[in-house]
Amino acid sequence: MTKKIWLSSPHMGGKEQEFVKEAFDGNWIAPIGPNLNEFEKDICEYTGSHHCVGLTSGTAAIHLALKILGIGKGDLVLVQSYTFCGSANPVIYSGATPVFIDSERLTWNMCPKALRESLEDLYKKGLIDKVKAIIPVHLYGMPAKMDQISSIASNYGIPIVEDAAESIGSTIRNEQTGTFGEMGVYSFNGNKIITTSGGGALVSHSKEHIDLARKLSTQAREDAPHYQHEMVGYNYRLSNVSAGIGRGQMMVLDERIAQRRANFDRYMRLFESLGLHEKIKVQEESEIRYSNRWLTAVYFDPKYFDKDTSTRLRIHLEALHIESRPLWKPMHMQPVFNDFSYYGGTVCEDLFYYGLCFPSGSNLTEEEWQRIENGISEFFR
Repeated sequence: MTKKIWLSSPHMGGKEQEFVKEAFDGNWIAPIGPNLNEFEKDICEYTGSHHCVGLTSGTAAIHLALKILGIGKGDLVLVQSYTFCGSANPVIYSGATPVFIDSERLTWNMCPKALRESLEDLYKKGLIDKVKAIIPVHLYGMPAKMDQISSIASNYGIPIVEDAAESIGSTIRNEQTGTFGEMGVYSFNGNKIITTSGGGALVSHSKEHIDLARKLSTQAREDAPHYQHEMVGYNYRLSNVSAGIGRGQMMVLDERIAQRRANFDRYMRLFESLGLHEKIKVQEESEIRYSNRWLTAVYFDPKYFDKDTSTRLRIHLEALHIESRPLWKPMHMQPVFNDFSYYGGTVCEDLFYYGLCFPSGSNLTEEEWQRIENGISEFFR
């Protein structure tokens, strides 16, 4: 049977098993231990964040960030619509109401113009005091326009929770994504650029925020010999075993970024050889914006392609045992969120209808590349 080529599979560096063995040898099979402490230090050193807490997922990190900001029933949180549901679900967990914001066409991330329009409208409606956070997302590793977003948020005194789940290693003016807001979030799910199998982290320059997150993530246990609880907590702490995997992965992060970026360049050369380079759009870097290119995602310009092009290509590749994936379906189009407000145009809807992600693993072999290139070429020729 032909081996399947996955969209983004885990890629171990070789040191992970040593750190995991240390956890077993020391019997640190718990959500505390030396690996977890060192993994959090590694994240701080790499990203420039002052403080970090390792958690079970990026979603858990967003949830804790909202709780730390005191967000609850009756509050509004502005969320990028074009994203994974993990960016929006924690707003519901917190009892607050999401307000969805469209994307712009260069980075495919939160549109500053739509963000400004939403805040102006909410101000006119007398609801601006209820807006307690803004959640921009750096999708597929591409940094959002944080200069503009941060300026708008600052004008209204609204904190930013930065969803950098897919973008560790991506930078704006050489500063790491995840460090521009009040708090930042990373994900180490199995398909991310580096992984802890399942896991995430919350970072901040505020020690108080991270101390509270660490407490909340361990069921908010008080410092007492018995189990004393004065607030509701969560079972969100990353295990010491998983953190051992993360320590090994952090050692190869720059190498993985280089490999993912090389994947993107190879796809661009393929599309150019097929005469498609002017008909296909991608997320655009700039002099200040550097992407880890976690996934290579393209948009088939509707001036040249039918609406079903991405679907037909996906099915064609699937028949060849090559996984590809539609771009994110915007949150405001999801049945579970379709009763909530949305500001903007149709950018994120167009991306969903006309876009596709290609296999982007850092461990793709030359034989797998030949299959991918032959499959894509066959479809377009």
